[in-house]
Formats: sequence, C-alpha cells, structure tokens
Amino acid sequence: MHPPDPPAHAARPSARPRLGVFKFASCDGCQLTLLDCEDELLAIAAELDIAHFAEASSDTSPGPYDLALVEGSVSTPEHLDRIRRIRAESRHLVTIGACATAGGVQALRNYADVEEYLATVYAHPEYIATLATSTPISAHVRVDFELRGCPIDRGQLVEVVTAFLSGRKPDIPNHSVCFACKRRGNVCVTVAHGTPCLGPVTHAGCGALCPTYGRGCYGCFGPAGTTNLPALIPLLRRDGMSDEDTDRFLHTYNVTAFTAVERQGPGVTGEEGTE
Repeated sequence: MHPPDPPAHAARPSARPRLGVFKFASCDGCQLTLLDCEDELLAIAAELDIAHFAEASSDTSPGPYDLALVEGSVSTPEHLDRIRRIRAESRHLVTIGACATAGGVQALRNYADVEEYLATVYAHPEYIATLATSTPISAHVRVDFELRGCPIDRGQLVEVVTAFLSGRKPDIPNHSVCFACKRRGNVCVTVAHGTPCLGPVTHAGCGALCPTYGRGCYGCFGPAGTTNLPALIPLLRRDGMSDEDTDRFLHTYNVTAFTAVERQGPGVTGEEGTE
C-alpha cells in the first residue's frame, strides 16, 4: 500500500484547463500517439493550455495541472520523488500505456536478478541508479484512470482527455479483443488456422490489429475485465506451444498484469481503469 497522497494544490485561475504530459521509464510511444492525433489534437489544444509536454515543446510551465497524463513505469529512485510531486500538483492523473499501468516490458526485471542485468549490460554498473523492480504508477500514488496499450489507441486517448475536460467518466470498453474481431468480420485465427492467440483474455483497444492480418494477439493491452487463463492455456499448448513458449507469450508487454491473473486462477476480474 502506498502512503496517502499529499493534498493537491488548488487549481490556478485560468480561462482554460491546464494539461501536463510526463514521461518515466518508457519508449515515448504513448506520447507520440498524442502527437499523432493530428486534427483531434488541434481541437483539444483549442480547449486547454498544454502547460508541460517536453516531447512536443521545450516551453514548459510548472503546475498545478487540471489533467496530467503519465507515461512510463517507476524504475529509479528519482522517479519516486517525481511522481509524488506530479500527483500533488494534478487535479486528475491518468496513466497511459502498458509501462505506466503494468510496469511494461522492463518489469521482466521483477522476476530476475537486476544486479546481474546491470553487470551484463553496462561497463560500469556502479554509475547506474536503478530500482530492483519496474512498477506501475498506481503502486505509488492514486491514479484516476488507467488507459491500456502498447502503445495506446489514439481514439481512446481523445475520449479520455475530452471526458476529463467535460467532467464525465471515460467511455472505454472493458471487453476482450475477440469482440473487436467479430465486429470487423474476422475469421478466428485460432479456430481456422490453429494460430496461438491471446485475444480471448486481452483488453480491447487495438481494433484487433494483429488478428486482422492473420496473426495471433500478443496481449499488448493487458488482461480484459474478466479472464480465464486456465481455460486458454491448454488451447495454446494444443496449437503447438510448449510450457516455455506459453510463459514467453504471456510475459511481455504486461508481464505483471498477466502474472497476477495467473496466480488468482479462473474467473478473475482483470485490472480496470478507475474514476
């Protein structure tokens, strides 16, 4: 349990809401999704002040912020202090992407010896300040909503931003990728071709991108609202995956989220965004 957040500062008097976009341990892909909104971003920018967005401009302003979008996981001691400061300065805080919501690919370190990794990768590991784990933002501060994906979907991002600006709950579906496949008229890659696919247990949001092009889902958006991994795993093995292959399949973008579901057993409810 993380300690209670310090009280947020009162919003600065302004004609428009103030947005802050922040990066922690990540690849920047989710921030780039915001920039990729193009026409939608122009409309959003007309309704708010982008006070801090280092990916887009070096002209940044301090808080407070009406809405903070946070990409990336907490992976260094400096991250701990910084995320608490951002939380204290933000009326609403939304985490975006697998790194911020589940620790990301770098959370594989949570199941290994980080000191061994440091010695293998860096010529002088003594200069590297890192934590032994990579953890989601919600492990350290209160989060108002979690937007999944690696990277996130730009349509869902626009929905989340506009929802918070208008004071309502974001309308983000919590069903599986299989629903998206049916809506697109896709033939099931598992049933038709025996292709291993995590679609039945993965949160929708990508538009069933991989199955649409004949590939199985890789779980980029993490566990769906209700999952039954024990029922899916025998199907993965039937389709030719060994125990090791199955572990690798589940332990990628959202390793901590899928591991938590594995430990809890069938019929569990996956992580959901919270208002």
